[in-house]
Amino acid sequence: MTEYLNNTVPQRALELNTGILVKVIFSMTLCLIFLYVNGIMLFTLSTRSTFRETSRYILFAHMLFNDSIQLLTSTLLYIFSSVNLYLLTGVCAVLFLIASITYCNSPLNLAMMALERYTAICFPLRHSEIATPTRTGTAIGVIWFFGSLKDIICILNILVNEPLYFLTSVHCTSNIIFRRKILFDVSTAFTSFYFVAVALIIIYTYVAIILEARSVSSGKNSVTKARNTVLLHFFQLALCLTSFLYGLLESLASNLDGSVFLTIKSILFIVLIIFPRCLSPLIYGLRDESFRPLVKYYFMFALSNRVKHHSDTI
Repeated sequence: MTEYLNNTVPQRALELNTGILVKVIFSMTLCLIFLYVNGIMLFTLSTRSTFRETSRYILFAHMLFNDSIQLLTSTLLYIFSSVNLYLLTGVCAVLFLIASITYCNSPLNLAMMALERYTAICFPLRHSEIATPTRTGTAIGVIWFFGSLKDIICILNILVNEPLYFLTSVHCTSNIIFRRKILFDVSTAFTSFYFVAVALIIIYTYVAIILEARSVSSGKNSVTKARNTVLLHFFQLALCLTSFLYGLLESLASNLDGSVFLTIKSILFIVLIIFPRCLSPLIYGLRDESFRPLVKYYFMFALSNRVKHHSDTI
């Protein structure tokens, strides 16, 4: 019996380690593929002055940058958690803070994008005055301030009560920040408030654009496009909300057998974290008629004269 256990335990450990390695490699490969796609879109936005100076495209570029950072840090945290890696608490805290801040930035950026479309349709004569590159940059700064507010509160609380805590080594999980229930409650309250506020803003802008469409006799096409764009923002917000389910479902699955839990955790991470962060900017970018041909050109490394001529006229 002892000999059987001695033979099966290492074998099971080897199978478990191999399974973890496969899941980690697969998740990292998906992450790198989508980071490459996002990088192509960011590069495309930098190639035309029209994109660099238009509020809508500046906010889109910020969404790409923010979601890319969020995807990278979330993948690293998933890998560290899967392999039970010990890290200096301060290093793990920095990774978690970046992932948490960029997570909150996503819905706030969607609110700004919806408001920009609302201004373009409902106040067309003042749009160029309101939505300037400078003011858009200020709006992005406001997004980062509110996105980081709850995490700054948590970090300051730990620094005041446990100043040496960040010099210890721990398994890299969200528990390193939410060491007290009050901190978790504060974070949840902030995040919930942001999502509800953003949902109300998107609903308001959508209704306002519909009412504007009924009152105007010309420019119906641009109004319809703006309405569909705001509706897309609501879909993107729903994709952001899927990340909320990850922690809950992971907690429910934690009581299962080790290999089963790791498989479910990997599937949840891919479906609820990676895909929503990649599909959201991809769908938004490819539906833009001015942006789409340029993305195809740079992504495929093709030398199509027709597409190149079209891009030069944008």
